[in-house]
Amino acid sequence: MVRRLLVLAVAATFLAVPSATAQVAGDETAGPSAAKPIAGTHCSEFPADNWWHADVSGLPVDSHSDQWLSHMSTDVDLHPDFGPSFGDGPNYGIPITVVGSSHPEVKVRFDYADESDKGRYPFGGDTRIEGGRGSSGDKHAIVVDKGHCRLYETWNTRVRHGRWVAGSGAVWSLRSNALRPDGWTSADAAGLAILPGLLRWNEVKADDIDHAIRFTTDVTSTHHVWPARHDAGSESSLAYPPMGARFRLRASFSTDGYSAYAVSVIDAMKTYGLVLADNGSPWFFQGEQNTHWPADLIKELKSIPASAFVAVDTSSLKVSDDSGQVTTD
Repeated sequence: MVRRLLVLAVAATFLAVPSATAQVAGDETAGPSAAKPIAGTHCSEFPADNWWHADVSGLPVDSHSDQWLSHMSTDVDLHPDFGPSFGDGPNYGIPITVVGSSHPEVKVRFDYADESDKGRYPFGGDTRIEGGRGSSGDKHAIVVDKGHCRLYETWNTRVRHGRWVAGSGAVWSLRSNALRPDGWTSADAAGLAILPGLLRWNEVKADDIDHAIRFTTDVTSTHHVWPARHDAGSESSLAYPPMGARFRLRASFSTDGYSAYAVSVIDAMKTYGLVLADNGSPWFFQGEQNTHWPADLIKELKSIPASAFVAVDTSSLKVSDDSGQVTTD
C-alpha cells in the first residue's frame, strides 16, 4: 500500500557501470561491537549498541501513551504484513537482496531528491522489489553490499525504459550509529532504515530476534521523536502518535496456546517492541519476503491484540541527537 503521494514523476539516464558511490551516513564512524550478522553476510544491522537492539522491557511508559493509543484503533489485532499469498502474486513481505562489492552500480533519480542520498546504487536485474516490479504498492528495494557493509534502500522503486527511478533513497554504513540529517526522509516516512525492523524467518526459527519490529498506523502526528528524523502525519496535535514512537507488548500478555515460533515473536515484542515507521494500515507489522513463512504462524500472529501494547519512553537511552547509539549502563 502506498503510504505517501508522489508529487512529481521524473526520468533520468543511468549508467550501469561502477563509479562514484552514494554518500553514506556515518561511513567513518564505527560502533564498538556488532550485533548478529545479516544472513549471507558478515555485516550486522548496525552496532550492538544501536537503538534498534535496545531492550526496552524495563523502560517507563511514555506519558503520551494513552493519548496516542486512543488514536490508533486498539480494538483490532496485529496484522503480519508478510507471509504466503496462496498463489495471489508473490509472497508478501519486503525482499532483501545481498550483493558483493564488485556489483555494478547505477545512477538512481529520485522524486524527493533533496532528501535522498545521491550517487550510484548496486541495483540491477537481480534487485528484488517489494510486490514485484509491476506492483502498485510501496515497491521498497533493500540491498546489502556485503563487501562494504553498506545498506541501500529505496521507496517506490521502478525501472522506466531501462532507467532506475525511486521516490526516495537512503544509504547507511551498517558499522555506524549515525542518523540522517534531521528533517530528511529515507525509504520510510520516519527517516529510519527499514532492514533492522524487518522480522525474518531464520531468526524466528532460531529464537534469536534481537531488534524492534517496524509497524504502521493510519493517522500520525506532524512530529517525530528520536531517533526518527522525519514525519508525514496529518495531525499537528501531540496527542497523535509521532514517527519513531516505540510500543511494548505488556509483560503480562500470556503466551499460553501459542507455538514456539509465535512465542519467539511475542517475547521480542515484550523485549524490543514495535517502532512506528510509516503511515499505513493500523498495526500492520513488517517482515521479509520469504517462501518459508509457515501459514499457521502467520495466523497465530494475527491474534495478538493491539490493546495489549503501551508506548515506552526511550529518551533516557539517547547519547546524542544525531546518533542511534544508546547508553549501555
